[in-house]
Amino acid sequence: MSRPNTRNKNKRPRADESNSPSVAVFKKIHSTGDISKSDICIIFIRCSSCGKDSAASSKSEDFYELELNIKGFNNLEESLDDYFSEEGLVGENQYFCESCQKRVDATRCIKLRSLPPVVNFQLKRYVFLPKTTTKKKISSSFSFPGQLDMGKRLSNPTSSYTYELAAILIHKGTAANSGHYVAHIKDESNGQWWEFDDETVSKLGLHPFGENLGKTSNKDDRKPQGISIEGSVTNNNNGHQEAASSSSPGEMFSSTDAYMLMYKCTNKDGNATESNKIMEFNNSLLPHHFLDEINEQNASCMKSCEEYQSKKGSHLAYITERRQEVKSILIEAPANPEDNSYFWISTDWLRQWADNITPPLSIDNGPIQCEHGKVPVSKLTSMKRLSAAAWQKLFSKYGGGPTLSGDDFCMVCLKDGAKNAVSADVYRDRKESFKNLAEAALAGSCSDSPSYFISKAWLTHWLRRKNAGILSDADNGPTSALRCRHGYLLPEHAPGAKRVSVPESLWLFLYQTISEKVDDVVTFPSDCQPCKICSQELSDVASVEGNLRAVKLEQRYKHEKLISGKSFALRPGEKYYLVPSSWLSEWRAYITTTGKNISSLPEPQSLEAVVSSLICEKHSRLLQKPLDLVCKRGSITQKTSNNDGLTIIPEYDWKLFSEEWSATPGKGISAEIAFSKDAQDKVHGSSEAMPITDGNLDQSLYGANDDFGAREPYVRTDPEVSYCSSGITEL
Repeated sequence: MSRPNTRNKNKRPRADESNSPSVAVFKKIHSTGDISKSDICIIFIRCSSCGKDSAASSKSEDFYELELNIKGFNNLEESLDDYFSEEGLVGENQYFCESCQKRVDATRCIKLRSLPPVVNFQLKRYVFLPKTTTKKKISSSFSFPGQLDMGKRLSNPTSSYTYELAAILIHKGTAANSGHYVAHIKDESNGQWWEFDDETVSKLGLHPFGENLGKTSNKDDRKPQGISIEGSVTNNNNGHQEAASSSSPGEMFSSTDAYMLMYKCTNKDGNATESNKIMEFNNSLLPHHFLDEINEQNASCMKSCEEYQSKKGSHLAYITERRQEVKSILIEAPANPEDNSYFWISTDWLRQWADNITPPLSIDNGPIQCEHGKVPVSKLTSMKRLSAAAWQKLFSKYGGGPTLSGDDFCMVCLKDGAKNAVSADVYRDRKESFKNLAEAALAGSCSDSPSYFISKAWLTHWLRRKNAGILSDADNGPTSALRCRHGYLLPEHAPGAKRVSVPESLWLFLYQTISEKVDDVVTFPSDCQPCKICSQELSDVASVEGNLRAVKLEQRYKHEKLISGKSFALRPGEKYYLVPSSWLSEWRAYITTTGKNISSLPEPQSLEAVVSSLICEKHSRLLQKPLDLVCKRGSITQKTSNNDGLTIIPEYDWKLFSEEWSATPGKGISAEIAFSKDAQDKVHGSSEAMPITDGNLDQSLYGANDDFGAREPYVRTDPEVSYCSSGITEL
């Protein structure tokens, strides 16, 4: 399908748009069918001076589609007149005539030599707005006929080409870059129109927009018929089937959203001509491969409909039976308050039975039983009381259980609950009397003797406890935090081992009311000595941390400038050393970690091993480059990084590092600041650059006319940087 465009006065018509998606689909559909192609003369140019046609005018190509302008036009005939009208090539658009051998005025137009059996009209609903560089949809109403005479559009007019409207592609939406496409297609066997909207197919009747003859709008106030799952067609005519008919001559339709129109060629009688049929096989206008696929899908659909119909009755009967069962049992479910013959059932099971189409297999009352096999008071919110009649119906049909009648309440659980309630009241009253003693112990004013140690944190939590009831099994004992792994008293300076001394009366109260086993609670009198093993271990740790603290403090003092991580001024002629930036970052983090976390970070790696890993064993050169230098306001500094490259440090710091981190002073990577001979000679580690004195530095940084003004400083290293790391290929 070609869509030539001759309406643009500044461009030549497009000779080929065969990559159009609609064209590709159309060709694929009929790839195995017998469909004849027709010709269109894409460019027909005639010189106004000599009257001769251009050589390109004899060329033609196949087409299935015409792209029409609708802006400024009311109907299809006006758009076609515009499409086939002559265009003048004048001014800047003059045509170069081969005969005249000069640029001359000419005319250009499109002419049809023959017509295909099906013609698609692509309506240009979207226009480009240069000011906003966006597309806009044209929503003006556009009219088109039910029957179209295309014979007069041929280069040799004839009256035997009558086309009938066969399909309409509609774009729903106001924007050009969004919306929804639906198709209205006519069934040629009976003249009925159908709407295809994704998976929904609706019957429209004898008119393309589902309205009576004479109504030309495609508003959505109509109610199209749909296809039900049973396969029958529903319509708006109370079952009346309209008679099939072709479009009447002169019948016009109008749409504000029509995007593509498809017309099929018929003869003068309104019937499809044998020579122009796309394909006819078993009364179908489809290719063989499409027809086979549709028949297969139709058979599958009908089989699914039949299976559904066969199962529908039994499914509906089962659902009705289930509803009636639930309704009848729930009506009988309420038990008579004056009658003691009732039964207990799990609320969860009853809800699943009533809500689900497929009920549970058997009654499950296990979740509402206590350890004694009875009904505890604590499970009242998880069970329902049923009448004897309702229970018998459920139990006889579903079985399960166990059966729990109104007499199956658990007396043991009831007594235990009452006992706990009394114990909680007694505990609450006694706690109030001991509260002052506990507060005095926390304040350190306990002078009673004998006294006992308990955890300070535990006692604080006990006083703040909102629930004044008896302690639960989840509570730790008052001395759990004070007991070491050897079973003795932890030293007080151990983590979490803070303790207070409480009087004997308070200790006995706590000891008797805690829920832990009495044998598991360790008693620590106030004269109890801490565990000797734990005391020695804590002393050793404190000694190590003290020594570490002193070492870190000394290194922070000696390396005051390096600790800050800031760059410092570099001077030519002075000797420096290079260390990896990543190692320097680890060293800073290690040295600055103090307090309780002083031992949390590991020591940095051996400095000598790190430096050795930077030197290539084969070439004895550096594998990494120093960070770049920065010249600013007469000062040379180095860029900073926490991870990449090599950082310059003073010789003084290197010697200290050698002593502190086991490095041989003579195995370091030395460096000095030098200037390249010219800007192109600067290579990190090059030994041919010319060193510079302090006097030269001032000239190079401030003298605009001096030779050093064009030179750049760099870091000269020993050993030199490897070619591989610097990005230079060695020849």
